[in-house]
Amino acid sequence: MEFKHKPVLLKETIEGLNVRKNCIYIDGTLGGAGHSKQILKKLENTGLLIGIDRDEEALKAAKKNLNEFKNVCYIHANHDEIKNIFNGNKFNFSKVDGILLDLGVSSYQLDEKSRGFSYLGNNELDMRMDKTQDLTAKEVINTYSESELARIIFEYGDERFAKKIALNICKHRKIEKISTTEQLVKIIEESIPNFAKNNGHPAKKTFQAIRIEVNNEIDPLYNTILDSIDLLNVAGRLCVITFHSLEDRAVKRAFEKAEGKCTCPKDLPYCVCGAKSLGKIINKKPIIPKEEEQKENSRAKSAKLRIFEKK
Repeated sequence: MEFKHKPVLLKETIEGLNVRKNCIYIDGTLGGAGHSKQILKKLENTGLLIGIDRDEEALKAAKKNLNEFKNVCYIHANHDEIKNIFNGNKFNFSKVDGILLDLGVSSYQLDEKSRGFSYLGNNELDMRMDKTQDLTAKEVINTYSESELARIIFEYGDERFAKKIALNICKHRKIEKISTTEQLVKIIEESIPNFAKNNGHPAKKTFQAIRIEVNNEIDPLYNTILDSIDLLNVAGRLCVITFHSLEDRAVKRAFEKAEGKCTCPKDLPYCVCGAKSLGKIINKKPIIPKEEEQKENSRAKSAKLRIFEKK
């Protein structure tokens, strides 16, 4: 398929990775392979790119997009298992020179409306990044308790009308099973007062929240970042693009831990937490897209890039 969106923070990410010839890189969220294509161009048919994605359809699309390159290894897996993936594939090397994680839903998945990630159109409520997993958005919407739905929509979507939306979802599903994106959008629109509907699509936050729950995008992230840093060679870099405050917070905490930030109470005369530095944070403040990119690509508006270098 043709990709409608450019990769977010492309120039900044490639510069942040500091791609060098004859080196090995992992794209843990391959998607449509927009970032990977630029990494491979920099490699100039040397070294190796390992592309990981939990979405088999995205992997197929990526292979087409990267068909001119031979130095690519494709792996169907979740980047949260990056350490096990790497160790289990019996590569003849134990470390890599750079890792990219572009978190959240990919432009490829948003463009594929039938997957149910988008609140536009009328499609099956699915939202699985990995279609081999059991939990779907339909199951979340139709089986989770009202209180659990409200918590998810508020925590993952930052939706102030979460309780009302959860209440109306539960009322509606008693009458009729909620199976499509259109049904859910109508319920959300009915739950949000008119005065609050002038800041983007009213269903955006709830759809984001349900997607995060379906794909368990937040809980494993802290450890995934630490595992990724552990896989890096000296001077190797990890670039992480986030789109949600909870993602960014987890990445920031993991980076601070890896940099060796002491967590002891300030009144202690010396450190007892055993803080050890594995490297340095390249940018203390996250890099955000330039205004021009934000205008061209709505997905870029909430993007933040953080970079860590192994020592």
